[in-house]
Amino acid sequence: MKRENLEADCSNCAALCCVVFAFDQSESFAIDKAAGEVCPNLDDCGQCTVFADRTTLGFKGCIAYDCYGAGQRVTQEVFQGRSWRQDPRLMVPMGAALSVLRRIHEQLMLLRTAADLPLDAAEHSQAKDLTRTLTPQTGWTEASLQVFPIDAVAKEVTHFLRSLRRHIKLSNEHT
Repeated sequence: MKRENLEADCSNCAALCCVVFAFDQSESFAIDKAAGEVCPNLDDCGQCTVFADRTTLGFKGCIAYDCYGAGQRVTQEVFQGRSWRQDPRLMVPMGAALSVLRRIHEQLMLLRTAADLPLDAAEHSQAKDLTRTLTPQTGWTEASLQVFPIDAVAKEVTHFLRSLRRHIKLSNEHT
């Protein structure tokens, strides 16, 4: 089974998080931005013009956000390097793909963390089954992401993780 890279690589992404998601002016964001609207801090080359000063300029939310590698996978794998920047019609489908694949990567990160616990054979098996569900051998496509039941699978992962509570209690007792 292929182990997915769950680390963001912004250099191989089409600045999807700077376009896809909405944010409200708050402690985390200095401005309001609607979903699908290009962040005004994004330049024509896809670079953040306030990157070095995000904290002082009020963009702590940008620092806290992590796509867990979903952005580059959407850009490079699902859309084969094509971008909404060259073809604005791709903005909506790329955004939809990112919204699902980011949640998939988040579930994989949780399962990877759970694997560090002293799981028994049945728990290891269940974790592997869930991981396989989240990492199809054929990879992700725009069509497969559109129909993937992420809400149902995320509930399965949550149920599995809750079943591991005894490991957490044991770990805390030994520290």
